[in-house]
Amino acid sequence: MREPMSFRVFRWVVVVVLGLFTVVPLYAMLTSAIKPLGDVQGAFHWWPAHPTFAPFVQIWSTVPLARYFVNSLIVCTVSTVFSVIIAIFAGYAVSRYRFSGRRVFTGAVLSTQMFPGILFLLPLFLIFTNIDKTLGFTLLYQTRLGLIITYLTFSLPFSIWMLASYLDGIPRDLDEAARIDGTTTMGALFRVVLPAARPGVIAVAVYAFMTAWGEVLFASQMTNDSTKTLSIGLQNYSTAINVYWNQVMAASLVVSVPVVVGFLLLQKYLVAGLTSGSVK
Repeated sequence: MREPMSFRVFRWVVVVVLGLFTVVPLYAMLTSAIKPLGDVQGAFHWWPAHPTFAPFVQIWSTVPLARYFVNSLIVCTVSTVFSVIIAIFAGYAVSRYRFSGRRVFTGAVLSTQMFPGILFLLPLFLIFTNIDKTLGFTLLYQTRLGLIITYLTFSLPFSIWMLASYLDGIPRDLDEAARIDGTTTMGALFRVVLPAARPGVIAVAVYAFMTAWGEVLFASQMTNDSTKTLSIGLQNYSTAINVYWNQVMAASLVVSVPVVVGFLLLQKYLVAGLTSGSVK
């Protein structure tokens, strides 16, 4: 059935408008990043009169951006790895076994996504500070380990639900065939099921990493000067006497590169993982 001309025109109008909402801010960010500070603070011009790449060099010395980058990379990578590992075992158990309390467990896991993050800020703060006080040294509060555990509490529920949904779409006959061939349950999981569930696993990893990479609320309260992540470190370009807008824009572009590149490389797996189970 052929689409009406009016619908095609309307669709193109919507696409163009949404595209402008995305492209214009990115263009303004890029042009501001290659302007001297004086030009950025003056009247806005669509094309830089004195383009320079000095802000991309200055961002590393104005604030310890490299340290913030390392902190973010360590926290996000470790939390992603543990999120994927735990989600694999939990999702496999939920998908393949029928045990008492299964529906309650899946419902409780998914219901945690309904609550705002700030609701968990004070409880986690009290838990971490009390544990550190009991131990007599700082282990969790304002440390990378504490931030990793914090991010796990948010990425794990949705990761488990998403991976369990994906594993539901993989026939159980594969598990049974592997066991008939003499492998164990763990062998069937790692040798047969996981290779077939690769798009779902990658989708979970991308989701967990992106959730941790751009998180602001907990990073602002659970870190100090030595453990700050990028999302909080960018605020240091604003001082009491000046705001280095060109460096803010340059740093924002630099810290966006890992996520953007990773998303572009893995987007087909992410789409496959997110849409699995939506149509039976």
